[in-house]
Amino acid sequence: VQLQASGGGLVQPGGSLRLSCAASGSIFSINTMGWYRQAPGKQRDLVAVITSGSSTNYADSVKGRFTISRDNANNMVYLQMNSLKPEDTAVYYCNVRARRYSTDYPADYWGQGTQVTVSS
Repeated sequence: VQLQASGGGLVQPGGSLRLSCAASGSIFSINTMGWYRQAPGKQRDLVAVITSGSSTNYADSVKGRFTISRDNANNMVYLQMNSLKPEDTAVYYCNVRARRYSTDYPADYWGQGTQVTVSS
């Protein structure tokens, strides 16, 4: 399973960005899809996750500002980020928990990361 993330960049405080992530390859099913972020010198933390049934969970720091969504038909996950703050600056990674074949146990797969910088 390969993940390709896009949509990062430089934005001013208060601005918006939309991240996209496409999953491809041998995919039997995808359970959860999510976004994590890692700032310099810090651990990688959960930002938002969405289940196959579209239930969502967000880090407290982004609730009300970020929205995660998914397109099951195209194996895509999105993160709409509004009211961005300098503390949102990080490398953002997409993650899926998926099965490549019907006989597989679910496994975690990661994208390559996309940089989001919030600065004036």
